[in-house]
Amino acid sequence: MTEKIYNVLFLCTGNSARSILAESILAKEGEGRFNAYSAGSQPKGKVNPHALKELAALGYPSSGFASKSWDEFAGPDAPQMDFIFTVCDSAAGEACPVWIGHPMTAHWGIEDPAAIVGSEVEIQRAFAQAARFLKNRITAFVSLPLQSIDRMALETRLHNIGAMEGATAPQGNPA
Repeated sequence: MTEKIYNVLFLCTGNSARSILAESILAKEGEGRFNAYSAGSQPKGKVNPHALKELAALGYPSSGFASKSWDEFAGPDAPQMDFIFTVCDSAAGEACPVWIGHPMTAHWGIEDPAAIVGSEVEIQRAFAQAARFLKNRITAFVSLPLQSIDRMALETRLHNIGAMEGATAPQGNPA
């Protein structure tokens, strides 16, 4: 019997940095067990080059990514998601499409490295920190016994992962 392959969608407003980092990290860390995707509510139309540079430096896939709308994953022909994680606070507060199959959701917000204004070193540091926080969450996620845990316990664990080091709170929601 083959193990189920789970579809995971990472959402962010611009789909240019954090969600791209998460998609790439899960694609490698969860290879064979997870299909990773990313999208945005208001996609920027291009991937932040600092995100791709950080992925390459860490040995993760760094090509073939595109900034795209979450509408691509809300239609009848889209892959049915098992999990959807928001990685930016503004996307967590937006009205999302209705997702086919009622996937499990959690907010894994971290600071936006693309919002950093400073020297090249400060910007690189912000992207490295974002990638580290996402890798820690994804490592915890892929280690969960998804096939043998009940939904309520899984939801609790997913929310706890979102509260790991570097967590932010969704806009409009108290911390």
